Amino acid sequence: MRADAPPPWLPRGEIVLVPGRGEFFVRRHVHPDANAPTVLLLHGWTASADLQFMAAYRALRERFSFVGIDHRGHGRGFRSTQPFELDDVADDAAAVAAQLGISSVIAIGYSMGGPVALHLTRRHPELVDGLVMQATALEWRARLPERLLWRLLPALGAALRSWTQPRVLRRAVGYVVSDDSPYAPYRPWMVAETMRNEPRVMVEAGRALSRYDARPWASTLGVPSAMLVATRDRLVKPRKQRELANALRATVVEVPMDHLGAIDMPDQFASATVELVSSVAIAIASGSELLASDSI
Repeated sequence: MRADAPPPWLPRGEIVLVPGRGEFFVRRHVHPDANAPTVLLLHGWTASADLQFMAAYRALRERFSFVGIDHRGHGRGFRSTQPFELDDVADDAAAVAAQLGISSVIAIGYSMGGPVALHLTRRHPELVDGLVMQATALEWRARLPERLLWRLLPALGAALRSWTQPRVLRRAVGYVVSDDSPYAPYRPWMVAETMRNEPRVMVEAGRALSRYDARPWASTLGVPSAMLVATRDRLVKPRKQRELANALRATVVEVPMDHLGAIDMPDQFASATVELVSSVAIAIASGSELLASDSI
């Protein structure tokens, strides 16, 4: 196996040209059942669709169609000279779906993908039938420590441009992915995938997150919703995740994982993701909202 070999199964990758907008890299799986719901995968800050959702790809393909988009400036995503804004990223996703002939989706938003999914639902309500939020929040600016944290972004930008970046990333990935993890053989690939990110955009995306606040309007979206609460999350506190779940009146599945549990606990993450999407799909089919809470 090559040192930078990717995980054993990734969905087919393709470039989607959106006239007047640009080229977007997506991972796409079309389920044999034409009635299977389509899931739109929206990854987090500094990740890509593959890094965020590779653990869930196989499980999702058994029951759903799905499209995973690399956001602008992330992974293989669309390059733009315009500043990174969350609503622009939401519009990107809607434009890609339209170009692929997809008229309705269940949007999964992990971390930064959560705000993108909320903006997508608000701006394109005809597209989003349901929401699955994962390890994300209503806002990241309510408390002083959070506001101070975002002020470190210029230092992050300098670090990302540093010649030491590969070394730092190798250490970080080695810390997150233990030697006994099923993803340990793919750590070099994960480092290389992370290095695709555009440093300027990483800083701008952080600034966009520092301005994000969906508290005034999230509760008005009115679509069936579900929430994965990462109960050991040190980046997005579980309290903040539950506040979002309450605002969306979402069913909740709790997983005892940290913020990068999608990689660190792949089986639990995949199982929870399929469970949440399935519950939203059932609610959509029955025309009802999800009110129950449960845990695994």
